Amino acid sequence: MAYISSNNNRWYCQLEASYGQVPGVVAANRFPAVSMTAQQKIETPARQDKTGTRTFSGALASMRKQTQFDLTTYMTSWTTGSMPGYGPLFQATLGASPLYFAGGTATASSTTSYVTFASPHGLVVGQAITYQGEMRFVSSVENTTAVMVNAPFSAIPNGPVGQTVTFLPTTELPSVSIFDYWDPSTSVQRLLCGCAVNQMMVSVNANYQQFQFKGMAQDVLDSSSFTAGSGELTAYPAEPALGAPPTTIVPGHLGQAWLGASASQFLTLTSANVSLSNALDMRTEEFGSILPRAINPGARTVLLDMEIYAQDDSATVALYQASRQRAPIIAGFQMGQTAGQLFGVYMKSVVPEVPQYSDKDSRLIWQFKGSQAQGQGDDELAVAFG
Repeated sequence: MAYISSNNNRWYCQLEASYGQVPGVVAANRFPAVSMTAQQKIETPARQDKTGTRTFSGALASMRKQTQFDLTTYMTSWTTGSMPGYGPLFQATLGASPLYFAGGTATASSTTSYVTFASPHGLVVGQAITYQGEMRFVSSVENTTAVMVNAPFSAIPNGPVGQTVTFLPTTELPSVSIFDYWDPSTSVQRLLCGCAVNQMMVSVNANYQQFQFKGMAQDVLDSSSFTAGSGELTAYPAEPALGAPPTTIVPGHLGQAWLGASASQFLTLTSANVSLSNALDMRTEEFGSILPRAINPGARTVLLDMEIYAQDDSATVALYQASRQRAPIIAGFQMGQTAGQLFGVYMKSVVPEVPQYSDKDSRLIWQFKGSQAQGQGDDELAVAFG
């Protein structure tokens, strides 16, 4: 009997209609599998009964369960007009239903930062648009046919503006099911239901564009011990017919960075990490259930860590001054440089922390650590694919 190869692994994810209710899964829900851990612990409170021995008498089977997961996936080319395979994880992180922009036509009256459309655009603040391999976010809606964007395009938009899908924050969070299939089909298959994302991390200037999600699940189901009713299922779900594998990986070191009160382009960025924490407090202590009953998000925290090469130009000096004055700046990152392979992050108001000086390299590096994004209400972060 051969060992099971860890390379013969496929993941799928889908939103749940209600917490812990496992949905159907189709081939389009597949996303790249890099690494995933899932650990379930059973509470074993200390027993106080006098047994006449120092030997552990065993724990009860029906005690509360706590399940945590940590998965990493790569970004792949995006099929315009559809939800990316890992899209449900972003929706579970931020909360709001995705906003689809079908594209449009920019007119000759546009400027690099002011885009006018030939017909009503239907865009909202925070939503993304693309033009000639560049992604920008709407900073203000001027009227039904014109918007201002967070940073100037390299060329004045005039002609087709590309499709995007944007994820924005909201107060409540949905849950997802994550399906974990292996070859051969007789192997123990696994799925996590009631998954709530507590942390998301995005790295800028990595070898590949990579997303990491950590959180809590209601339960772990498997094909070997499945019982009817688990996850509100009557039978363990079979894997969908395999489609084309999601193998078009997007390089992580190509893109653009926009920082500062006036959103200057920074080519000196060496690395950046954007992290979001939902401060989840699952409903796990209520009477009558050994599984969590619902997701209870706390205060959202969005942090930016970044390193840049120090220079004496006005934009770099202004960034340092902003950190000393606790003045908010705009931070925007575009990963990728080809339509269908674009990912963007936009924070409209980030208070930069005073940078640490690092002389580990031959050139001075400024390290901005733990700069926190802020907003007026569920608007501190937007992410998009284009």
